[in-house]
Amino acid sequence: MPGFEIFGDEERKEVQDVLDTGVLSRYGFDGVRKGHWKARTFESELANRVGSGYSHLCSSGTAALCVALAACGIGAGDEVIIPPFTFIATVEAVILAGAVPVFGEIDETLCLDPGSIASVMTPRTKAVLPVHMCGAMARIEEIKNLCRQKGLMLIEDACQSLGATFNGKALGTFGNMGCFSFDSVKTITCGEGGAVVTDDKELYSLADAFADHGHDHIGNDRGLEDHPILGTNFRICELNAAVGLAQLRKLDFILEKQRAHKKAIKDALAAFPEIGFRTLPDPEGDSATFLSFFLPDEAKARETAKSLGEAGVDGCFYWFDNNWHYLRQWHHLKKFRSVARLPVQLFDHCPDYEKIEVPKSDGIMGRTLSMLIKLSWTPEELSRRIEKMADVFKKMGDG
Repeated sequence: MPGFEIFGDEERKEVQDVLDTGVLSRYGFDGVRKGHWKARTFESELANRVGSGYSHLCSSGTAALCVALAACGIGAGDEVIIPPFTFIATVEAVILAGAVPVFGEIDETLCLDPGSIASVMTPRTKAVLPVHMCGAMARIEEIKNLCRQKGLMLIEDACQSLGATFNGKALGTFGNMGCFSFDSVKTITCGEGGAVVTDDKELYSLADAFADHGHDHIGNDRGLEDHPILGTNFRICELNAAVGLAQLRKLDFILEKQRAHKKAIKDALAAFPEIGFRTLPDPEGDSATFLSFFLPDEAKARETAKSLGEAGVDGCFYWFDNNWHYLRQWHHLKKFRSVARLPVQLFDHCPDYEKIEVPKSDGIMGRTLSMLIKLSWTPEELSRRIEKMADVFKKMGDG
């Protein structure tokens, strides 16, 4: 991770196809595009890869979340249960839908704890939006079963976990809809891009229309398409789709490389008893974009992060202090800093986000470090990284 580490002739060829036609739009201009439909081809290959009935490509992972929420009928005043550890886009998409984000807790999967969902449900709860963080899975079967029992929509944020599976089934395909991101630092990249997947034809049709101003895309005359619903513009450009298409075809290679690099580091760290590892409900399905591990307490985690940095071991994240990925530092959410008044602020049942407490999540995140797993490490670089990490932990153990 990420895919930009392996740009090559494959991406250049797909992009050149588009430039040779002069058609950058994913829709229309049938006669001059010389048979090149990069977004459409990407959608077909993505659906086949993850085993979904339908796929729709859009402009970003954030757009994918917005599209999925809209297609699933999530709107004004509805409550959506989400985890406090995610990229802020998950929260923003719920708010932009006019809905109310409600925070459950995470467990040691680093994903939404199924046991916390019931404690924050209300009669206004409409959906659960678990996030498969850092390349691996939530307890998705348990969450799916709960949603089925309670009559809730299940929308999976799998933006960080393309290629990951649970019991052989792709993450993003357990719920009503799943969302992926292909931004510049994802497992595969379009530069900017995202997708929704679903097995529900009606949800797909709504998503397909909503992402393009409500166009129904029936027939081949864009000017005569009907507009059954209101929508917006979340269209992807053919240039972005072209890059992503080449990257998608490299996914098996990416996963193989990531898993080998992660295993080498994890096996080495397993020798140190003070280190624990993230719970993986299905270790075989981990896409291995990160190695996440636990230290005994917050003080030890902070000390370790500092020592690893000083030793030249880059790419280690202490999420507890991170202002993009954890509720604790989302001051703009807590104070509702935006360019205009948000619909969520009009509802009496909107939580006071400055007073939200997630003590179980704080306890986990305070002692968690995550290391980015790179594709481009040479065997020598990987060995040196392992040696540096081992030296850090040996010194800490001696101290």
